[in-house]
Amino acid sequence: MGSGAGKSGWAERRPVLFPFLLSLFCLALSEQIHYRIPEEMPEGSVVGNLAKDLRLSVHELPTRKLRVSSEKPYFAVSAESGELLVSSRLDREQICGKKSACALEFEVVAENPLNFYHVNVEIEDVNDHTPKFSQNSFELQISESTKSGARFILGSAHDADIGTNSLQNYQLSPDDHFSLVIKEKLDGSKYPELVLMTPLDREEQKSYHLTLTALDFGDPPLSSAAQIQVLVTDANDNPPVFSQELYRVELPENVLPGTTVLRVMATDQDDGVNAEITFSFTEAGQITQFDLNSNTGEIIILNTLDFEEVKEYSIVLEAKDGGGMIAQCTVEIEVLDINDNAPEVVFQSLPDFIMEDTKLGTHIALLKIRDKDSGHNGEVICKLEGDVPFKILTSSRNTYKLVTDGVLDREQTPGYNITITATDKGKPPLSSSSSITLHIGDVNDNMPVFERASYVVHIAENNPPGASITQVSASDPDLGPNGHVSYSIVASDLEPRALSSYVSVNPQSGVVFAQRAFDHEQLRAFELMLQASDHGSPALSSNVSLRVLVSDRNDNAPRVLYPALGPDGSALFDTVPRAAQPGYLVTKVVAVDADSGHNAWLSYHVLQASEPGLFSVGLRTGEVRTARALGDRDAARQRLLVAVRDGGQPPLSATATLLLVFADSLQEALPDLSDRPSPSDPQAELQFYLVVALALISVLFLLAVILAVALHLRRSSSPAAWGCFKPGLCVKSEPGVLPNYSEGTLPYSYNLCVAHTGKTEFNFLKCSEQLSSGQNILSGDSSGALFPFCNSNESTSHQQAPPNTDWRFSQAQRPGTSGSQNGDETGTWPNNQFDTEMLQAMILASASEAADGSSTLGGGAGTMGLSARYGPQFTLQHVPDYRQNVYIPGSNATLTNAAGKRDGKAPAGGNGNKKKSGKKEKK
Repeated sequence: MGSGAGKSGWAERRPVLFPFLLSLFCLALSEQIHYRIPEEMPEGSVVGNLAKDLRLSVHELPTRKLRVSSEKPYFAVSAESGELLVSSRLDREQICGKKSACALEFEVVAENPLNFYHVNVEIEDVNDHTPKFSQNSFELQISESTKSGARFILGSAHDADIGTNSLQNYQLSPDDHFSLVIKEKLDGSKYPELVLMTPLDREEQKSYHLTLTALDFGDPPLSSAAQIQVLVTDANDNPPVFSQELYRVELPENVLPGTTVLRVMATDQDDGVNAEITFSFTEAGQITQFDLNSNTGEIIILNTLDFEEVKEYSIVLEAKDGGGMIAQCTVEIEVLDINDNAPEVVFQSLPDFIMEDTKLGTHIALLKIRDKDSGHNGEVICKLEGDVPFKILTSSRNTYKLVTDGVLDREQTPGYNITITATDKGKPPLSSSSSITLHIGDVNDNMPVFERASYVVHIAENNPPGASITQVSASDPDLGPNGHVSYSIVASDLEPRALSSYVSVNPQSGVVFAQRAFDHEQLRAFELMLQASDHGSPALSSNVSLRVLVSDRNDNAPRVLYPALGPDGSALFDTVPRAAQPGYLVTKVVAVDADSGHNAWLSYHVLQASEPGLFSVGLRTGEVRTARALGDRDAARQRLLVAVRDGGQPPLSATATLLLVFADSLQEALPDLSDRPSPSDPQAELQFYLVVALALISVLFLLAVILAVALHLRRSSSPAAWGCFKPGLCVKSEPGVLPNYSEGTLPYSYNLCVAHTGKTEFNFLKCSEQLSSGQNILSGDSSGALFPFCNSNESTSHQQAPPNTDWRFSQAQRPGTSGSQNGDETGTWPNNQFDTEMLQAMILASASEAADGSSTLGGGAGTMGLSARYGPQFTLQHVPDYRQNVYIPGSNATLTNAAGKRDGKAPAGGNGNKKKSGKKEKK
């Protein structure tokens, strides 16, 4: 088991130095952790308690995730105990070779937070290698003439261990003629030399057998032996002699193969064959980088030299003459380093991505710079290329940390290409670059943004439920759920409980739907507060206002407020003085339209009149005036059918029936009004209706037959055949009593009367004026008898109190414009809806004052002057309530209390009066 370097040898220190050494140990621990272990430890062996030395508790190990970052997996960290374990074979000789100090340096990475710790494990040598000779036996030839003291170099042994475990000594088996001398080379290796102690005599002994043993000083010591056979040769008096015993040469590592390193020189004083010298390597099998010319002694480079692999070579050369005498010399070749290796950048512990909210100074990655060169050629400068929010910090020699140096924003830059360039200090300098891509992880830091600051949409009323009003859209530049937007309604000026019944929004698309049909008259505008939220954690949101304006459609027909119908549904009478001049204001038709704008711009038209041309109606005011004076042939009782149309497209309309009696006093008009038919039996009326329906069906069938015949005649005969069908022809019969009919519109106006005798007659009236196709008459709130003076209840005029002498409405007291002012027949409609609504509100306020008793139209308070005209029993309940939505386009007049005589004349005695029609008209 290994032990910490700081812990070894403490027992040998004095106790006085303990505190000082402890502080130095703590400082060293913070910088680098040292362990010392022997080589060849089994896999799984404990080197040291790394977690304890890093001051980490066992509970922190799962979160800190200690791991070893190194090129070769020699060590591993136990995830349970935090101990540093051996994970592969540790062969010191394979790892460090013949270096005196062998240490493995690597980094231990801890996460949460990310940190790096430098660990140095020193590998101690174990005597696991036996000294070995290159050959098991050597042959040595010695001339018998060799003098005592001559030396012969023997083959040396090699031991891969170092220190005391390496080759330390040679031993020679005992012999009287030979002894052994041990010499040491410059690199510290030892080799043996055989020394001749006494001259040899070939005739006495031709050969000698010796044993050479190589020993180390390990525990236990190891050794090996080689056999030496000495052959005694005939005399060759002079051995070869080298010019020098040691040759030294320096070569740069980039020298090309084939280059001559040096040439050794040897001489022999003998002559002839004994003077012929050949050169050779004593250990030729182990020398692969060089070649030797055996004749010239030139040493030539065979393969490329590499300083990073072998820094020096020690070669033993042998010179042998023809007589077998040998001389040896040593050649020391030192390899010089050149800057031939570019630095290498290696990233370790690189994350897949980093979050965009990473704080400044956060460790991102660990990188190491390697340069196989030495000296200045191996010193490296590292820098970060480009303008990126990162920087590199030096952690230790050739080790750097990549940390954040700026704010990261994935929406602006989703990733960075990091390029780190390493340059050494050689001449010329070499450099290399390494690039990585750092992906930025998304954080929910952007709230959804709507395309508009606010939305205003228009939707026409009466829309179908479920129709799309508009679509709001918001964007979020975040990714995934952080950028997925959903929509909702968070506030509104509508009732919270009723909000869901008005509108809804699609959470995915942002389409706003109407849940019901909107009515402009009830809801003209409302405002919503829409919210767009993403699905991040926490979720971010933004709001936008949506104002919905409900535009008006022409979906309300005009409603006639005046003249109103009686309690039984019949039209009321109005009196006109017989002496009324042209332009005399008879009455005023008052109508309102619930729509707004042009849809509420009303126009008034005479649809049907008993005497065409006798009365005229103001186009915009609705004022009914006499167009000419009453003639002798004009009937005293007149009927006007007035159509009220709005300005919508298509226009809607309503009709009002006016029954006018020309009389100077009420007493003059009462006889005609009091003659009422007696109420008929309901069963008889039902039978009558059935008979009339059957007659109408028969008439329609007859008309269809006549029309078919006429079409046939038109195709086959002259146009003269159509004379009988001209519209100028009228059929007239005696009038009869008419049951009560509702008012309507027909292509031809006619009066239908049924007499008391049960006879029925049709009275077709020739149309004095062709109606335009655009004057379609729709049913309105006001109705009158299309067939005047026919249907009425029993007259009660004889039961009524005598009329007041001033019973008639003056011109100032009639509904409509004040006094005798004539309104603009073609009054201009207000420019916008706001002005229209303001005008309507002003008219409503005036009408309210007239109805709640504050009006001074005449008569007693709250009666609008009716009790003074018709008697105390006739009050406001007999007058229609036209206070709501009174609209008189084109007129700026208001209701006033200017009680004047109509047309400036004093009223005649009795004046006019309104009465129910009950007496049939006689012509």
